[in-house]
Amino acid sequence: MSNLQSWINKNTYHHSEFWDLMKLVEAKKKKNLTISLCLPTLNEEKTIGKEIIIFRSELMERYPLIDEIAVIDSGSEDNTLEVAKNYGADTYLASDILPNLEPKRGKGENLWKAIYQLKGDIIVYVDADISNIHPRFVYGLVAPLIHREEVKYVKAFYDRPLAFSGNVRASGGGRVTEILVRPLFSLFFPDLTAMIQPLSGEYAVRREVLEQIAFPIGYGVETSHLIDVYHKYGLEAFAQTDLDKRVHENKPTQALGKMAFGILQTFIKRARALGVIEKAEHETILRQFQARQDQYEQNLIEIVEEERPPMIEIEEYRKKFKK
Repeated sequence: MSNLQSWINKNTYHHSEFWDLMKLVEAKKKKNLTISLCLPTLNEEKTIGKEIIIFRSELMERYPLIDEIAVIDSGSEDNTLEVAKNYGADTYLASDILPNLEPKRGKGENLWKAIYQLKGDIIVYVDADISNIHPRFVYGLVAPLIHREEVKYVKAFYDRPLAFSGNVRASGGGRVTEILVRPLFSLFFPDLTAMIQPLSGEYAVRREVLEQIAFPIGYGVETSHLIDVYHKYGLEAFAQTDLDKRVHENKPTQALGKMAFGILQTFIKRARALGVIEKAEHETILRQFQARQDQYEQNLIEIVEEERPPMIEIEEYRKKFKK
């Protein structure tokens, strides 16, 4: 058996293994852990209310697994913040957190600022656009961190369960994962190919890890996390949990092109810094095409993957958490 297959067998879970939530709550209390849930948002009024209702009722009131639910918003133009507040979440504009820093917009910015704003020893991030939301999106991710101290970062995967029904089925990530990220990991970071869905937006992480890594503010945040945590702690720091299925709106191909371009910039930056590839400059202009009547026009789109430094380098954070 290969080392990667051994890791997969040891560190890959199915959410049904953690069905006994009272047992999980007792283990959490015994280890004196606090858990914060962060929902990063931008115009999610259609789905955010249902997520908060389910997480509050099942994982705070019925089973006290999480200690706070917070929405970190990028500046929604709909009623996302009002809906979230009405259903009992703490709500914050990302631009109001660490206001002395120049505000930036992007999901990674929200995730980074959550480290400062939230109190938990463990922070679990769940996207706010999930139509089939269920408590497993939280307890399936935090359980390995509660039960195993050596695990530091737990990723979700979903949509195609592996073999729990007795049938072997294909399993993998989305289009950008399979066309871009998995080939890059196969070439340069083969250990990370053990992650079934490296770009999944749901993961739970120990604070001690989050505060030590930089955060791209845009599309590259998940890729950078995997490379940085792997470099600092090795593959044994990771686990992953099958959440069965995730329903959300698919993005059009051109939007995926922008996502891939940002991820590639992040990957190149990390690979250069680690000496995996030779230093080379790259463009920040993505060129896409559109047809207008009988003319074909090239769209030039600048995508620059800016980054926030490790939170531990921020003076306000060190003062707040007495670092």
